[in-house]
Amino acid sequence: MSSLKDKLLKEMIQYFEDDEKRISHAVEVTRYAEEILKGENGDEDIVISASIFHDIGIPESERKYGSNAGHYQEIEGPPIARKILEKYDLSKEFIDEVCEIIGNHHSPDNLNTINFKIVYDADCLVNFGDQIRKKDETFISTLVDKVFLTATGGNIAKKINKGN
Repeated sequence: MSSLKDKLLKEMIQYFEDDEKRISHAVEVTRYAEEILKGENGDEDIVISASIFHDIGIPESERKYGSNAGHYQEIEGPPIARKILEKYDLSKEFIDEVCEIIGNHHSPDNLNTINFKIVYDADCLVNFGDQIRKKDETFISTLVDKVFLTATGGNIAKKINKGN
């Protein structure tokens, strides 16, 4: 996966150009996805690819709709990711699954695969960032129960809260 991961990271950075915020976010989500993969039985290649490209639809959403709302990202992201992924020797099934995750990454009720859950939780860990750190146990337990889809993602949120 390492060489594919490196190629896809390069593609993502090229696509986002000088948008350091989006690049940094994608890299951080990918890092959490790799950590969650250690405790969950997901497909590393699919999870890492979807993590890298999960927000790839933002620039097009902003251009077309004047908004980067999640539902616009879900519409615009898959065709962009597909075009990039088709440059590589990847199966149609692989590309379809990565695009399906990207096309639902703000809609946790739409997909129930472990690969989706890992990407979703990794994105939540980054997006909730400061809300997780140093909050009381009840708040964290409620957040974990309501938001996180994997036990590993929830456990990482609890560790972040404790400063570990």
